[in-house]
Amino acid sequence: MRVWIDGAAAPAGLRVFGLTLVERHLRALGRIADRITEICIDGAPGPVPPALAGRLELRQTSSDGPCGARLAAYVAAGTEPVLAIAGDSLVDARLFAAMGDVSGSRVAEDEKDGQTTALLRLEPDAAGAIPAEARNIAEIGAQLLARGAAIPFTQDAFPGFITVLRRTLPFHLFTLRDHAAAARAERFLFWSNYKGSTDFFTKYVYPPLVWLLVRPLAAARIHPNVVTIVSIVFTFAAVPFFAAGAFIPGLLLAYAMSVLDSVDGKLARLTFTDSKLGNVLDHGLDIVHPPLWYVGWAWGLSGGDLGAPVFAASLWMTAFYVADRLVLAIYRNIFKRGLHTHAPIDAAVRTFISRRNVNLPLFTVGVLAGFGTEVFYAIVAWQAATLLWHAGRTFWILAVEKARPHSAPARPAGS
Repeated sequence: MRVWIDGAAAPAGLRVFGLTLVERHLRALGRIADRITEICIDGAPGPVPPALAGRLELRQTSSDGPCGARLAAYVAAGTEPVLAIAGDSLVDARLFAAMGDVSGSRVAEDEKDGQTTALLRLEPDAAGAIPAEARNIAEIGAQLLARGAAIPFTQDAFPGFITVLRRTLPFHLFTLRDHAAAARAERFLFWSNYKGSTDFFTKYVYPPLVWLLVRPLAAARIHPNVVTIVSIVFTFAAVPFFAAGAFIPGLLLAYAMSVLDSVDGKLARLTFTDSKLGNVLDHGLDIVHPPLWYVGWAWGLSGGDLGAPVFAASLWMTAFYVADRLVLAIYRNIFKRGLHTHAPIDAAVRTFISRRNVNLPLFTVGVLAGFGTEVFYAIVAWQAATLLWHAGRTFWILAVEKARPHSAPARPAGS
């Protein structure tokens, strides 16, 4: 598959989360680089970052004439299908792979802010049907559809479920020609990168802080792994404060870590800088640290008395937490997605079940009100109730799925 980008249409100086539109295209295409034989940028969108140029088969040209004539010449010059992309468009990265998986000439369209944006997949024999006078990709797509030379690529044909976000999202396309449009697109992308099922604080309290941090970090090209490392430092720095009974500084570090835990994932996805190492660090930290905090809370509340009931409760808390993780792993291993995607009730319950970002504010209120020990017992009981709920739901779902014809899994919540 070849790729043609109308670089002449790229707006100068316009960036989305620190990246030019052409650079965003290239980073997204880098994820399917093994399926691409060539990327041609026709026009002068500016220098391509060396790191990208080294990973992709790139060439830059400067053809004359309207967009339609230039694209037709490129399509006719080869024997492979061509993905045609506008230089002033913001394209859902998932579309590149989805359009590459189909056959025939296709047109994916989306309308936002009164403007239609298109992504084209063109077979070599479609070159003669491309209107030479067309000024942009969207015009080409509309005329190809009108002539019957291409068929629509619809949302129904698009695999919109995103496992990591536990939600289904239709594909999106934007045309961005000014900074106001870019700002609206940034808002859209930011909220689109939130998980479909998550806790109350992540969903409703932290986003303004995450938004304030993600934009300057993206503009400064700070790698998300740097943010993850800082959050790791905050995570473990909080433990000795908790154990010493210095709950205020410990809680401040804990909340800072919780916010950064949202920042690094958003930054990685919005700038196409996610990595296997980053995922291991981020998810590994999420799994490992809660028991350390819970034991630290109990140690601080008991004054370091290992025989205190509150310290014994922290060990029960750890046991319930580990068991809960194992129960959730059963569903994930069978259905290859999280339990909280199974049905709307599971997504709703995820908002307030026992998790770090639910237990942390509860414990904070208890400490500030002078009832830290009592609230900690309540948190342990809530973790036990969460374990029972997840175990019950998992075995109920498995029983239902076993009875379902052909063992077809239920449709993901929100899809």
